[in-house]
Amino acid sequence: MKLDTLRPLQGAGKRLYVETYGCQMNVGDSEILVSILQDEGYRYTENISEADVILVNTCSIRDNAEQRIWGRLKEFQRYKKKNPKLIVGIVGCMAERLREKLLSESPIVDVVAGPDSYRDMPRLLELAAAGSHGVNVQLSEEETYGEIRPVRLDRNGVSAFIAIMRGCNNFCSYCVVPYTRGRERSRDPQTIEAEAHELFDAGYREVTLLGQNVNSYKWEADGAEVDFPELIDRIAAISPMLRVRFATSHPKDLSDRLIDVMASRPNVCKAIHLPAQSGSDTMLKAMNRKYTRQWYMERINAIRSRIPECSITTDLIAGFCGETEEDHRQTLSLMREVGYDSAYMFKYSLRPGTQADRIMHDDVPEEEKLHRLNEIIALQNELSLDSNRRDIGKTFEVLIEGKSKRNEAQLCGRTSQNKMVVFDSDGSLEAGDYTTVKIEDCTSATLFGTIIAR
Repeated sequence: MKLDTLRPLQGAGKRLYVETYGCQMNVGDSEILVSILQDEGYRYTENISEADVILVNTCSIRDNAEQRIWGRLKEFQRYKKKNPKLIVGIVGCMAERLREKLLSESPIVDVVAGPDSYRDMPRLLELAAAGSHGVNVQLSEEETYGEIRPVRLDRNGVSAFIAIMRGCNNFCSYCVVPYTRGRERSRDPQTIEAEAHELFDAGYREVTLLGQNVNSYKWEADGAEVDFPELIDRIAAISPMLRVRFATSHPKDLSDRLIDVMASRPNVCKAIHLPAQSGSDTMLKAMNRKYTRQWYMERINAIRSRIPECSITTDLIAGFCGETEEDHRQTLSLMREVGYDSAYMFKYSLRPGTQADRIMHDDVPEEEKLHRLNEIIALQNELSLDSNRRDIGKTFEVLIEGKSKRNEAQLCGRTSQNKMVVFDSDGSLEAGDYTTVKIEDCTSATLFGTIIAR
């Protein structure tokens, strides 16, 4: 199978432009949207000025994410003036959360569609073209888009996302996901395996299995059951040349069986993203995270004992409701104890409709949130640099993603641990090839090395 068979179709048809914000799940959803609309004759474009339809796939996890969308809607007004027939749609989590506000406060919004209503998009666009608003934000208990073949919008043809489940049952007190994406439901494993096979046959060499809580995946039908460790094992068995990653894990569901599968399969990448959010038991309870610091560290130790070379990354929140200076110090001490390779770090922003919004007080001053966040960032920069320095002198198999953005004479790619490596090209390698690189230098974000073998 050729890569072109998975790419957007060319030719005549109304032009569809899609902007994607937020998590990797949204990237996958955008590819599903393009697939659905291609079947209706639309053709994807990367040139917004030629678009007949602009769809913005949105995120509501933080207030900043939503403010960016409001800003973009103002910018879209100039395209609407040039083309009065232009249709603008807001889809995804923000559409689910703010349907009425989007329609009442932004006169250019014609379509509002939640994450479970993408099959309905052709009808919604027809309504908008006829002068009405197209609106569908109904959540589903069954929709997985499992049989829809996504149109791949990535540029390199090396790495692709596969959504294996949707929704979340955890109801962390700060999080809007269960309200904007609904309850957990898992895809049929056969459709996941078929998608992974298709990607490998088309030349992709890495897939990332996605879910809001990916390691709680479970498919049950006709008395049979497939859980996440078995699914990972099945995908890894497609070919030793296919790398397998996954995101994002919840600490309470990270099983010893999953760790054992990772240890036994060389092509299951040795990298786990394990969000801690806080190092304080008081905060973890307030966040409804369903584990303690001790439980979290037991999972870290289980990873370290079975997969010593595994990288561990995390998410951290600064300034959650009621967080004291001592709670913050506990987060810093957890970071040092684990020695994270990298982290996504945020200051808390209250999200309407969550448990924190209903029963807690956002009582940490903004200046203090920012101060604590800056301390977390500074410490993580030190930890990331320490982690990368420990790799100097080691050799790693690198999957090449393409040319370095800063120097076309160099290539870049990732290790199994998901670290970016930059190295001089020998002229014989290209995106999708594996090579062995010896690390000679680093920054806190990047490794630099030399090819030693193909």
